[in-house]
Amino acid sequence: MVDIFDEIDEDLRAERAQQLLKRYGGVIVAIVLLIVAAAGGWQAWRWWEARRDLGAAGAYLTAMSAADRLGPEATADRAAAIAAFEHVGATAPEGYATLARLRAAALKADAGDLRGAAALWDHVAADGAADPLLRDLASLMWVEHQLDKGDPALLETRLKPLITPDNPWRPLALEAQGLLDMRTGKTEQAKEVFRRLAQDTTAPEGVRGRANGLLNRLGG
Repeated sequence: MVDIFDEIDEDLRAERAQQLLKRYGGVIVAIVLLIVAAAGGWQAWRWWEARRDLGAAGAYLTAMSAADRLGPEATADRAAAIAAFEHVGATAPEGYATLARLRAAALKADAGDLRGAAALWDHVAADGAADPLLRDLASLMWVEHQLDKGDPALLETRLKPLITPDNPWRPLALEAQGLLDMRTGKTEQAKEVFRRLAQDTTAPEGVRGRANGLLNRLGG
């Protein structure tokens, strides 16, 4: 009797399964196809992303190589290197694009195009998708190239977030603040800034050396 009931139960389960398959078979097939398509799409996306990154890396390294070969009078070559970096900045993924904009800005600054360089530094500093470290570097470069003529209030505003204790650019930002204080006649404030820098063992050796020199110059 037990075997008969087991066979009946198995037959009922098989019948229910067939009914469910008839009713939802199309849905099941569609789900399976969707899963397969999604997996294939993900693999295709990864392949495309890897190829894009490889192309961006090659273009960036080519531009770097051209920039490294520049001589002091190589005006045409400099323009070509700037154009190459600007192309990477416009077409590459975020990381390479940010680095390319910073390099293009440096080349423009070296060529005397401070307005063009400042525009690129501003672009990076305002780019919420860029690495915060590079955004702060762009702000610092913007300030350093305008210390002699820029609006002091605006320069101090741009420096303020860079001189917080946890900012990695703090020593260089403090140095810029001290130079700005010298320019605006705040000699005692400048002395205090350079004194702190000269005693800061976490600051780069070059920054500490310049701080000592400027402190001596100010009679501090």
